[in-house]
Amino acid sequence: MEYIHKVHYYETDKMGITHHSNYIRWMEEARMAFLETMGFHMKGFEDQQVVCPVVSVQCQYLQTTTFDDEILIAVTLEAYTGVRFTMGYQMYNRANGQLVLSGSSTHCFVDTAGRPVILRRRFPQFHRTMEQILANGSGQQAVFQEQNM
Repeated sequence: MEYIHKVHYYETDKMGITHHSNYIRWMEEARMAFLETMGFHMKGFEDQQVVCPVVSVQCQYLQTTTFDDEILIAVTLEAYTGVRFTMGYQMYNRANGQLVLSGSSTHCFVDTAGRPVILRRRFPQFHRTMEQILANGSGQQAVFQEQNM
């Protein structure tokens, strides 16, 4: 799945370069779009007293971005255990095709008391969809090359 983010002026620092913390926000934007594309919305989980905290984030910053750049974010499902999942992100500058960031984030599902939620039981359709994405390998496709290179 792909997601496009246009760099806002307020996301840049005094040097005119996107501040590094914004890339993590863009990961979240892209992850939410990924889930919505699958037919799931985080609000639906939260309505059932289930939240999805970040367990870890990894970023490798490769190129800078600046105000008004369009960033294409290729999102992939890298791992899913039934409680945790890891998303991969490849961010490209649409103007020149350069890879600007490679990263990942790992998340889990817990109830509001902090207890792990077993998705197979609590959200079986979500569980089946995540397993199917991994089984089909569709979580591993990089879409930028197909579109812009």
